[in-house]
Amino acid sequence: MNRKTAVITGASSGIGMELAPMLAAYGYDLILTARRVERLQKLADDLHKMYGITASVVGMDMAQPFAGEALWKAIAAIEPDIDLLVNNAGVGVSGNFAEEAPEAIERMLQLNIAGMTLLTRHVLPGMIARKHGRILNVASLAGFQPGGPGMAAYYASKSYVLSFSRGIRRELRGTGVSVTVLCPGPTRTEFESTAGAQETRLFHWSKPMEAREVALAGYRGVMRGSAVVVPGMVNKFLALSPKFSPAAVALEINRYLLAKRG
Repeated sequence: MNRKTAVITGASSGIGMELAPMLAAYGYDLILTARRVERLQKLADDLHKMYGITASVVGMDMAQPFAGEALWKAIAAIEPDIDLLVNNAGVGVSGNFAEEAPEAIERMLQLNIAGMTLLTRHVLPGMIARKHGRILNVASLAGFQPGGPGMAAYYASKSYVLSFSRGIRRELRGTGVSVTVLCPGPTRTEFESTAGAQETRLFHWSKPMEAREVALAGYRGVMRGSAVVVPGMVNKFLALSPKFSPAAVALEINRYLLAKRG
């Protein structure tokens, strides 16, 4: 029986960490990547003991230039035939764009856009040749918005992930490879605190979903071959709302919601 292999980026916490046991229970061998190797190794050891799968660890900071290329070389040295790629690694920065640290912006764009794009490019040819494969890209509800004053670069990066996922999904029609994009709203993860989102009106007034709920929605969606997955009924409504609201109105609402409480 041929074993299948899944790669999860950003697997040391949050949605990526919650997805790992779901895929292991389904019988996938795993290649887990993130910066925090100690956390990854503990997760890998636990999953091996619990499910009998092979779980390999690759320590990698995907916010570095050319990280997608370097990560692919490390992955291919373990297993070049990848059946499922989960592009989960991501980071956010908040505040007025002109006041944000240029280094933080560059790292975010490298991680959220460049690393994800290049890793996908390396994985796809093998999937197409085998006529089977799945890709799950983690975007955000922010990707549907016309912009996010207060988190402008982050919102734009997630619009890219959503657009990119839809575009390559159409390119891949008939190849046996599916692309699913997961677009969660506010979620209880380390990301929310590091991005400063917990200090905003949006996070304070909303009811964040648990990371496991979001991961389960993504898992079910990618296994079904869904195009776009938006977990939660309220979030589904919010994903549609920009279609019925002028961009200027949506931008003003977002400006208010993304402002810090106080």
